[in-house]
Amino acid sequence: MDKPPHNGTSYEVTPGAPDSPVLLHVPHGSRTVPGPVRARILLDDEALTAELDRMTDSHTGQIAERAAAEAAVTPWQFTNALSRLVIDPERFPDEREEMRAVGMGAVYTRTSDGRPLRAADDPAHRAHEQALLDAYFVPYAEAMTDCVQDRLDTTGRAVVIDVHSYPRDPLPYELHADGPRPAVCLGTDSFHTPAPLLDAAREAFGHCGLAVGLDSPFAGAYVPLRHYGRVREVSALMVEIRRDVPSTADGLDRLVRALARLIGSVA
Repeated sequence: MDKPPHNGTSYEVTPGAPDSPVLLHVPHGSRTVPGPVRARILLDDEALTAELDRMTDSHTGQIAERAAAEAAVTPWQFTNALSRLVIDPERFPDEREEMRAVGMGAVYTRTSDGRPLRAADDPAHRAHEQALLDAYFVPYAEAMTDCVQDRLDTTGRAVVIDVHSYPRDPLPYELHADGPRPAVCLGTDSFHTPAPLLDAAREAFGHCGLAVGLDSPFAGAYVPLRHYGRVREVSALMVEIRRDVPSTADGLDRLVRALARLIGSVA
């Protein structure tokens, strides 16, 4: 498997203002699955299209791009150019990842409804999984780490705002599906989400008339492993948008305004 070029087929880094500490991260917005990866996926084309419909974080790339353009201080952007069905860059690559229990670690082996996605029992699967990690996961993680470190070195801090979306109704794979599903769910980390950042997010989305919840149905916030639990100057917040909200022009516009307001307030 060919290793993708940096800033090419695997991910894209869009520079922002030199003095901005904010890094908008869009990890799950793409539907692209390279041919060699597609060949190892067990689903037929129709089933794969349906799985991409369920698992792709719709609208997130558009929302992030528009919010970046409207923000008072332009943030940096880091965008995954490949589907999360290739690798999921936000999973732990080892036994720390709780989603391994449903076949959704860094390399998925199960679909959102529990069907086989890859032949995990095939003796060749482990080598294929390692090839995916080497070709996509590791370069992505290294580049994201470098971007965060660059903001730290330049501005003295880094603020990772992770932009996701989720369906109105729970999917079978969800481990914590019993709680509220608000228009906007803010995912937090006890070490990396300071109260002022959380307050700024609540104010920004609330100001635009959007119902905001905390850590339900998804919790946590992405921080590169080099900084995770170690560097308090790296703060992080996950913004999970319920997918029916941006399905109208008004809803989409409100989300863009709210995210731009949040970026401006923390930058």
